[in-house]
Amino acid sequence: MTVSPAAGRLWLPYAQMQTAPAPLVARWTDGARIGLEDGRVLIDGIASWWTACHGYNHPHIRAAVSAQLERMPHVMLGGLVHEPALRLAERLSALLPGDLGRVFFAESGSVSVEVAIKMAVQYWLNRGQRGRTKLIAFRGGYHGDTLATMAVCDPEEGMHSLFSGVLPQHHIVDLPCDPASEAALDALLAERRGEVAAILAEPLVQGAGGMVFHDEAVLRSLRRLADRHGVLLILDEIFTGFGRTGTMFACEAAGIVPDIVTLSKALTGGTMALSAAVAREAVFEAFLSDDPMRALMHGPTFMGNPLACAAANASLDLFELEDRLAQVAAIGDQLRAELEPCRALPGVRDVRVRGAIGVVQLDRFPALTPLKQALAAEGVWVRPFRDVVYLTPCFTIGESEVSVLTGAIRRVLRSAF
Repeated sequence: MTVSPAAGRLWLPYAQMQTAPAPLVARWTDGARIGLEDGRVLIDGIASWWTACHGYNHPHIRAAVSAQLERMPHVMLGGLVHEPALRLAERLSALLPGDLGRVFFAESGSVSVEVAIKMAVQYWLNRGQRGRTKLIAFRGGYHGDTLATMAVCDPEEGMHSLFSGVLPQHHIVDLPCDPASEAALDALLAERRGEVAAILAEPLVQGAGGMVFHDEAVLRSLRRLADRHGVLLILDEIFTGFGRTGTMFACEAAGIVPDIVTLSKALTGGTMALSAAVAREAVFEAFLSDDPMRALMHGPTFMGNPLACAAANASLDLFELEDRLAQVAAIGDQLRAELEPCRALPGVRDVRVRGAIGVVQLDRFPALTPLKQALAAEGVWVRPFRDVVYLTPCFTIGESEVSVLTGAIRRVLRSAF
């Protein structure tokens, strides 16, 4: 077997290295644009996996990271703390709803979900209930690629199906989107009361599982059922947090407070790797004890990295200084108007928009490589997956740039089917 030399020694994500086409080589970024080594410039429609909410190379974030680099690029958070992490934890606590105020930092979204799962299970262990080790998660959900997070993703989604039989077994059920599915979840929680530690869900939008939307009533149902049956509610806001769905955090749209929330992606404005699992006071208090083994025994080496915390603090500055949510609303209006014509195209099953997320749902799983190549040839960086072509642009993108993105999707889909 031979491997294409196009990627050099890199082992690329989500790519069959024997058959994958040559990756494009990025040289620079600015705003909503990616400059390639071959001289082409692409308008980025997905903000580098939904992270670069303020656009690339924002001068305020760049200045904050540069200043922090001069002072202290890194110090361990074990036995030491530093001002950027302390300030960021305070700001997140003030920004999140309710009493979500105990912030545990990590480096990646997957790890923050792992930490949240560990918190939930140990919460019950510390309270003397050893059997509560299972989670309830939902079909269509995605929470990461590590072993623990794969176990709470949709098992039929495909990406992790190879590991069936290896992963821990949890309860993967339908979201309570109607009376029947709510009754089924209620019955499951009653039946498994002694073994369920927490419910885990992506609020309003299930992202990497297929860009599937649900409404605020679903979140209120989850909170109500969690309270009724005495289990924790974890909301994975790695994708939805920091304005993507139209409110700063998706849970705010439903007026609920989860027991633990996970954050990453746009936390640093797409500049540095950082994530957080943030718990309510009641969860945190279960870890307070004279017994050192009842502490949360977890500590990623680069957790609370000062450079990443400086970037995140600068990103939060921008949400305060500039009306990002108004920009999200305007992007949503434009996506709604300019993607709607796709509904009449052959091969299109649905068009939907929430906040700065625009989705064109196809009626089949297409050949993705030629679709991606056709979009790049149109001058846009859009990465369809499964049966969806979607846009999640930066919030600072220009109106004309959005039109280039939506126009490219319309033309490519018109030719593809």
